[in-house]
Amino acid sequence: MFSSKNLSPQQLSATTALIISLPISIGIFFFQPQWWIAMISFFVILSGSYWLILFMVQSFVYRKIKLIYKLIYQTKASKREEFYYKNILPQKSIDEVREDVENWAQQRKAEIEVLKQNEAYRKEFLQNLSHELKTPIFAIQGYVDTLLNGALENPEVNKKFLGSTSRNIDRLVNLVDDLDEISKLERGEQLLYKANFVVQDLVKEVFETLSIKAEEKQIKLAIKKGCEVALTVYADKEKIRQVFINLIDNAIKYGKQNGVIEASAYKIDGKRILIEISDDGTGIAEEHLGRIFERFYRTDLARSRKVGGSGLGLAICKHIIEAHHQAIHVRSTIDVGTTFGFTMESRKD
Repeated sequence: MFSSKNLSPQQLSATTALIISLPISIGIFFFQPQWWIAMISFFVILSGSYWLILFMVQSFVYRKIKLIYKLIYQTKASKREEFYYKNILPQKSIDEVREDVENWAQQRKAEIEVLKQNEAYRKEFLQNLSHELKTPIFAIQGYVDTLLNGALENPEVNKKFLGSTSRNIDRLVNLVDDLDEISKLERGEQLLYKANFVVQDLVKEVFETLSIKAEEKQIKLAIKKGCEVALTVYADKEKIRQVFINLIDNAIKYGKQNGVIEASAYKIDGKRILIEISDDGTGIAEEHLGRIFERFYRTDLARSRKVGGSGLGLAICKHIIEAHHQAIHVRSTIDVGTTFGFTMESRKD
């Protein structure tokens, strides 16, 4: 449909040529009242004007537009792009070219925003990593210096300090192991050995592993009523075990005394199963929910470091679940509790 606001070069040339040739032909007819002379004059002027205007538009206007496109993409044009510049671009209207440039500008703006976010995330990550490493290193340094300055001769003190040194070394080893694990997951180097297994059986095994920790706070570990029916998933059992250990261990750390941690599993459809780990602990503030799967992100720095952990557990969970091409999520309310949920592929026959 013809639109005066969206003219192609050909339409613009034809319209301008018509505007020029029509009054000139009428003027010729006025001075030489023979219609065939006026008609011939009209078509000659129309044709000449059309090709002249089209040549000027394509040679000068679209040459500049072609340069703009080349500057936008900042690459040497391929044969395909040269064909586009020569044959497709001149057919576009100025408005279409403007839309292309606006779309390019929006894409670049979005890319710049992502780069800014990544840069801020990188700086925060390095700062957090530095802090996580310095804490045990400084503690070890302090204990060793104290022992070298005479405390080594005191059996009671040296045993206590060596024990504290050993715990901080374990913390460093765990941190490095977790960093190595998450780096491999991000690079896709961790192979998945998928098999069918009953998810409730794996949960019970993890409950048994963490039962001593739970008993220290009188926390009850249970499978939610109505979710006892065995559901089989197809996944890497050891990787999912790690996910359960991280989630349940966190629930114990931040759970309230005499609380309850429940695991549940539901069929979503014929292809996926939803698994949830819920606690009735302190909960997580809403402003933190969007970031808790980031490496080293902590909602409460002092309390998080007091209860231990590398700060990578949830990030590792996220990468393991995403490596299975599934999703993990969290919902939480302060003083009510937290629920982590993720999907798994149903059994394969």
